[in-house]
Amino acid sequence: MTTPVQPQQEPQTRGLNRQMLGKLVVIACVMFGFGYALIPVYKQICEVMGINVLTQKDGTVAWDKNTQVDTTRSITVEFDGNAQGPWRFRPVVSSMQVHPGELVTVLYEVVNTQGRTVNAQAIPSYAPQSATPHFKKVECFCFQQQTLKPHEARQMPVVFFLDPALPKEVKTITLSYTFFEIAGLSQAQTPAVQ
Repeated sequence: MTTPVQPQQEPQTRGLNRQMLGKLVVIACVMFGFGYALIPVYKQICEVMGINVLTQKDGTVAWDKNTQVDTTRSITVEFDGNAQGPWRFRPVVSSMQVHPGELVTVLYEVVNTQGRTVNAQAIPSYAPQSATPHFKKVECFCFQQQTLKPHEARQMPVVFFLDPALPKEVKTITLSYTFFEIAGLSQAQTPAVQ
């Protein structure tokens, strides 16, 4: 069996191949350099146009602080819990200092002291009444009914902020919940939780 003889490349073809390789290397280097130089150009264009500015002139990162928070004043928020049923119900902390616009989380604890499953609902109230439209809850256990198994203990969050438009004369707000059993719902009638 004979091996096919490869024709030798002509010197002219080799020279053309080397030229093409050189051109391709130069093009690849220029493309890399262009892509690398595009980053500072993009940042400058965005800064001039005010688009997608992550770093401010003073070197701070734009998301370091929430500009909606009014740090010039603090409001005392007091927490209260009233139980109307077979459980213990109370806030984990009795009060805290909150800046208007600041997102805050507070926990309430509930313990079912009965040997049976109970369904309950929490109803909030606010004092003074003028603070009610300015107390904004993002997440709250009061948004839905709670089903507590026998002797179950649970911590339930309230995530809120105070609207910066809260009247200046309001210095203290009391958030009070009344946690009561929902009568008439038996275990068989309770909707399944998914």
